Order: sequence, then structure tokens, then C-alpha cells
Amino acid sequence: MRKFFSQLLTLLKFAFAILFIGGLSYYVVDKIQEKNNLMDIEEYSPKSTLVIKETSVKRAKYPFIDVHNHQFDMPIKDLNQLVIEMDSLNMGFMINLSGYRGLYLRKSLKNIQENAPNRFGLFLNVDFEAIDDTDFAPSQVALIDSAVAAGVMGLKVYKSLGLSSRDSSGNRIAVNDPRLDPIWKACGDNNIPVLIHSGEPASFWHPKDKFNERWLELRQKPRRYRDPASNPSFEEILAEQHDVFRKHPNTLFINAHLGWMGNDLDRLGTHLDTFPNVMTEIGAVLAELGRQPKRARQFFVDYQDRILFGKDSYKVSEYYTYFRVLETNDEYFDYYRKRHAHWKMYGLNLPDSILQKLYYKNALELFPSIDKTLFKP
Repeated sequence: MRKFFSQLLTLLKFAFAILFIGGLSYYVVDKIQEKNNLMDIEEYSPKSTLVIKETSVKRAKYPFIDVHNHQFDMPIKDLNQLVIEMDSLNMGFMINLSGYRGLYLRKSLKNIQENAPNRFGLFLNVDFEAIDDTDFAPSQVALIDSAVAAGVMGLKVYKSLGLSSRDSSGNRIAVNDPRLDPIWKACGDNNIPVLIHSGEPASFWHPKDKFNERWLELRQKPRRYRDPASNPSFEEILAEQHDVFRKHPNTLFINAHLGWMGNDLDRLGTHLDTFPNVMTEIGAVLAELGRQPKRARQFFVDYQDRILFGKDSYKVSEYYTYFRVLETNDEYFDYYRKRHAHWKMYGLNLPDSILQKLYYKNALELFPSIDKTLFKP
């Protein structure tokens, strides 16, 4: 009997060894296959099996005004070639927000006036970091006065104000710093709007973990992360900006990028109700609208007189997605840049009357000097 149990124990040990080795081998092979088959989210581009309508829209239904564009080489730009591209899109007028100042501004204006005077507008940019100069206020007011007299249509404020701009003591310049009040007032006095970009998407302040829907963008563009330990909060930046709107009711402001409230259109609606001197535009935030078509369409209905068309960075093919979201009722299609939207888009199918306001009528009210003959439907 003892011999029998000894043989049985030996057999069990052998069987266990076989099972252990087999299981270990299976585990190792599985891990090797998993590693070899591992795909980064940036590479994953599945083709949808949905059989649905696909509308190609390469030309806007109505001529439009792009109030948010950047042509950084405007002083030397071949405007004739740019106009050809604009015509292909049905873009009647483009506003270049990157006008800067001084010689750069003068050369940009000269290029426009000599080559395409009725197709381009220019915004001024001021140097906020000169805030401690003894003549800062009067010199900036004089700059705005002279720029408007030369043909400038507005003032563009970059996101550096409130985030990275510093005064001579190294302190952050808040958006609502009272030393800047003469600038906002001068714009109102000259009847030009201020297109202001303050802050970033709120997710840029959130932990860079699996719950952050901007994780891919922060991975590809790590400098966009706003460490709460060394940056003012998202809400602090917005509060400073909104304080400026409150203090200067006679100045018209264009709150860029839907004021970074495109993910909360109820809040944006309340914002517009609170500040009648504020308009907004859709540059670089189309992805927020395209993922909530029912709510976004109602927002356009409710605030149809307060929204402008803007694109931001310039690339002809990217406008096609804007047209498709705004004009069609297509479902489940791609945005043009995965890091901005790994989710799908849906068309808003806006009514013609609202499309006309978004594309050109609201902007013509704001910029009466634009040639209206370019915008006959």
C-alpha cells in the first residue's frame, strides 16, 4: 500500500509539473502575442461597417466670413493664390487675427490694400508685457487709434494674457488687470471688437490619466498641460475674462472658441444672456458641437444672432468637416484630427436662415466696412 501511494504521489507531481509548465508556456506565449499585437490608440483607425449616407461638402452653401484665421506671413503672402483657395470654399472674406503691430502691421495692410482690398481684414495685437512702461496706457491707446485709422478692424488677444504673460516684476498679468482698462475702453471708443482667447479646455488642468478625454492631445502636445500647482485654475481665468466683459459694457467682445464652454452649452447660453456685449465663434471647437447635435442645433436656434463662423488654423480640407457638420444631417463621421476628437461627428442640419446668419449676416453687422456685394446668396 505504501508503494502504491508513493507511485501515486510521483504521478501527481509529474502531472502537476506538466500542468504548470503547460500553463506557464501558455501564459508566456499569450503575453508575447499580446505584446506583438499591441496597438497604440493613435494607430487604431477602425473602418465603420455602418451603411449610412455620406455627404461630401467641399463648398459652403452660402458665402461666408471667417472671423478667426491666422496668416502669419501676411506681409509677404501671395494673396492672389489665397483668394483662389477661398473662392473654392465660397469664403467671401477672411480676417487675419495675426496683424501684430509696427512694420509688420504696415506691410500686411499694404499687401492687402494693393492686392485684395475687399477680401481680407486685419486685427491688431498689442504687447501686454510692456504694462509697466510709464507711457503704457497712452501709447497703447494711440496705437489702437492709429491702427483703426489705417484700416485695422479689431484687436486680437492671445491666450498668453492670463496664462504666461508677465509684468516687469515677473508677476502673472491677470486678464482683468486694471492697468489694461484703457485698452478695452479704446476699442469701444473706436467701435472695434476685441476677439479674446482666454484659457484652454478645462481638461488641460485635469490629471493626465485614463479618465481625461483630452489624454491623447496632452500626450502629443505635453506643453498644453496646465499643472494646477503652477497655473491659475480654469475657473479663475474665465472669471477674470468675464470681469472684463462686465466692466466694459460699451466694448464688444468676441469670446473665442465658444469661450471654452462648448461642452456645457447651458452655461454658454447663460453667459451670453448675462453679457449682451459678447458674441462667440466656433473656431477649433467644432468637435464639441458635432458630438451633441440635438443640443447644439437648439443652441444655434436660440442664439442665432450671437454666433460667428471661425476656423482658426488654415487648411482647405478641414473646412469640409465644418460644412458637413453645419449643413447636413449625416451621422457618425470622423473629425479631421484625432487628438481633438476621437469621438464621431453628427450633422446639425441647420436651417438656411441660421446658416446665413452664421456664415455672413452676423459678421456684416459687426464689420460694416466689408463689401456686402460679396454675400448675395
